[in-house]
Amino acid sequence: MFDTRMLIVVLLIALVIFGTKRIRSIGSDLGAAVKGFKSAMNEGETEEKAKQLKQDKDADFEPSAAARESEAKVPPKT
Repeated sequence: MFDTRMLIVVLLIALVIFGTKRIRSIGSDLGAAVKGFKSAMNEGETEEKAKQLKQDKDADFEPSAAARESEAKVPPKT
């Protein structure tokens, strides 16, 4: 359906319409966009992992419900 001759024709038409300078610019802009997208995805994953680690850490140091209730029932010393 879509063979190499068709691809070559499409590329030649794009070259004639846009010119080499514009195609080079489009290629570099597209590469920068893909690079930015990948870094944003990695940054989002890193933030989620950090949040999860913080929640796990907070859960480890949080006193149990029974310990909190026993502390609440003890009257203050006077």
